[in-house]
Amino acid sequence: MRSPRHRVAGLAISLTLLCLTAASAPASAGERRPQDSTQGSLWLRDEQNKPYQTVPTLDTSVKMDITGMLARVQVRQTFHNPGSRWAEGIYVFPLPEQAAVDHLRMVIGERIIEGQIKERAQAQKTYQQAKQAGQRASLVEQERSNIFTTSLANIAPGESISVEIEYQQTVRYSDGAFRLRFPMVVAPRYIPGKALGTEEQVTAFAGTGWAQATTRVADAARITPPVRHPDQAPINPVTLDIRLNAGMPLAEVTSTYHPISQHVGAEGHYRIQLAENQVSADRDFELVWRPPPTSAPKAAWFVEQKGSQQYGLLLLVPPRQNTGPADIGRDVVFVIDTSGSMHGDSIQQARSALLLALDRLTEHDRFNIIRFNNTADSLFSQTEKADTNKLTLARKFVRSLDANGGTEMLPALEMALQLEDQQHGIRQVIFLTDGSVGNERELFQLIRKELGNSRLFTVGIGSAPNSYFMRKAAEYGRGTFTYIGNTAEVMEKTSGLFLKLEQPALTNIQLELPPGAELNMLPQRIPDLYAGEPLLVAFHGTDLPKWVGVHGQLGAQPWTSRVTLDGGQQGAALAPEWGRRKITGLMTRLHDAENDDTRQALRQEAVATGLAYHLVSQYTSLIAVDVTPARKQNELLKRHTLKTNLPKGWSYDHVFRLPQTATAAPMHLMTGLLLLLLASLAGLWARRQPC
Repeated sequence: MRSPRHRVAGLAISLTLLCLTAASAPASAGERRPQDSTQGSLWLRDEQNKPYQTVPTLDTSVKMDITGMLARVQVRQTFHNPGSRWAEGIYVFPLPEQAAVDHLRMVIGERIIEGQIKERAQAQKTYQQAKQAGQRASLVEQERSNIFTTSLANIAPGESISVEIEYQQTVRYSDGAFRLRFPMVVAPRYIPGKALGTEEQVTAFAGTGWAQATTRVADAARITPPVRHPDQAPINPVTLDIRLNAGMPLAEVTSTYHPISQHVGAEGHYRIQLAENQVSADRDFELVWRPPPTSAPKAAWFVEQKGSQQYGLLLLVPPRQNTGPADIGRDVVFVIDTSGSMHGDSIQQARSALLLALDRLTEHDRFNIIRFNNTADSLFSQTEKADTNKLTLARKFVRSLDANGGTEMLPALEMALQLEDQQHGIRQVIFLTDGSVGNERELFQLIRKELGNSRLFTVGIGSAPNSYFMRKAAEYGRGTFTYIGNTAEVMEKTSGLFLKLEQPALTNIQLELPPGAELNMLPQRIPDLYAGEPLLVAFHGTDLPKWVGVHGQLGAQPWTSRVTLDGGQQGAALAPEWGRRKITGLMTRLHDAENDDTRQALRQEAVATGLAYHLVSQYTSLIAVDVTPARKQNELLKRHTLKTNLPKGWSYDHVFRLPQTATAAPMHLMTGLLLLLLASLAGLWARRQPC
């Protein structure tokens, strides 16, 4: 006869086999499963042993109208609900960090519902009320300067609804070329910190991402959309239609990372589209147009009259000069990201860029290299002279670098900025990374606090770098941001960066206005400018100046220029640009504020500015509601978070370190817990029963 403990063990084995059989049981006849899908779509199961349901898919079409220095962009996101239930779609997506988002439309068939700007909490409340009432509603919120969320409630079965977002941005001009980037994918962010308890998290709009809120990134779930495994078909196709009126003859128009087709009209206007019609949203798009050297701008002035208010935008390109001696010694600290998100193409680009940078060092320079992932360490204990022996060691070290682990950026930055107190010349920190972190604010605070006399230059690596972090870090670090998107660019971009580093910057820049001129100007503090970098200043007032004087130091020599502002290109919509710049300045001051009263005052001013200029910001959102209820109260509404693609060239397994198929993971966890429980019971039973 079997003993009681033998019977308990037998029961445990039977229950385990039953669980495993249920987990691996085939679907019933006629039931569709995720592995049966032939196109990109999300699948969720409402309840155990219920059929899988398809969830909304997404198409995105982008139209850009570029005139001179300004681009007006419309992004149309079309949500399709192929399922049999009412759906709510949540989509986290990127936009340029300098985008001024000011319009929202929800398009249902022939009907168009215009969005209204509201304080963020009020917009969320309005959306929730409309969702519960069965009304179609759309909400657009900003999570970071370059990450936004669209929520769309009450999409009927078989229905398609479009959400149109419009924004404006200035075109970047540098090194003789105009560049406009359109990001297409939110790269996975590393989320440092200790997980918050459920009672510390906000439930209604806490987010639907893969990361949990932490002590260092409280909104982690709002900036980490689920990522589709690259073994599955890509999703979220994007089309582009661009009209370019450069206002000057052009030597060339190219796309850095996507093949394009282009047609030049009679007036020299360009029509540009993707050669493949549509592409998967897995890497940034960049358009570059370059005028002949004889037509390159030295100054440009744009104006807008809006009621009694006037807005102006000034572009001034200082001349290229190299007045500094070639033997100025520099302390150069290279910081290279070797985290899992850099695995694949990104680490190859970073190694190549760093090796080229080492080749540019002279006998007058000193250097060191810091690498980081979960930990940070340096090649030398201090900066060393760039002699043959040290450079040989450094090249060997760089070639051995591989990418794995997390992105603990804070210790590496701290080490680079505090490496040694006594510097031997101009101190420059070169930071090579994809910037895929969620704790940007914490890093900005460190840079402002510890920068000292150093200059921080960021090099964005990979197909979808966090350009918000990279550009803002360089701004706080009084350096520049360089983007390297593929290995073919390493030589050109690295050479261009080091040409800037080896030449004196235009520093201590001050603007002189005519006597009695009363107007506002942004930025209030003009940053240093390097070779090929333009000065871009926005003005606002009732009467714009007729001229502006610019003064600064070019190396050890004084430099001055006076620009006449009569006339100027009319018709540019500059009010949104002014509003965006003002909010950006307020947010910087808010992050620097040391007491609650100051922070509250700045927050209120940011809200007022967003409402006045109809702009989406951290504190204001766009909401559109269809007043006619569509879904009956007793009909179930299912919430779905739309996935994103993994950025091109990234390694999924090095980023997430999860099994490629996670469907059975909850069942495996349940089975393991059950076995532990039954084993404990068996042990207790055995101790109480005789053999």
